[in-house]
Amino acid sequence: MGKYDDIINMERPISRNHRPMALENRAAQFMPFAALTGYDDAVEETGRLTTEKIDLTEERIRELDEKISEVAAHIKDGPVKMLVTYFVPDLYKSGGEYVTKEVTIRKIDSYKKSLVLADKTEIFIHDIYDLITV
Repeated sequence: MGKYDDIINMERPISRNHRPMALENRAAQFMPFAALTGYDDAVEETGRLTTEKIDLTEERIRELDEKISEVAAHIKDGPVKMLVTYFVPDLYKSGGEYVTKEVTIRKIDSYKKSLVLADKTEIFIHDIYDLITV
């Protein structure tokens, strides 16, 4: 005879005082506990790659200055469409990424040294890598 033979075939006890717990609530009891809240996000953030900003040569800076001067000359006739590649610094770690997008330049702000776009956003001239006329 086995150790639990006397209780093995008994029915499950049902309380007369308490209703059975809903299955959703029972399942919640067995959900994993995250002792290190945010750990997975931190690991993912550490693994995310960024690019360092490229230091432009004097020749490259002169080329960009010429292109910006051309834009300034044409902007008097109205907004100018350009394809701009520029550096966007990362908010959380060193480095960032280069973004290329087609923009409509509304004006050049010489005080802030930036291009003011039609959607009122700005791209700082020192972050620009390339400008191409569309």
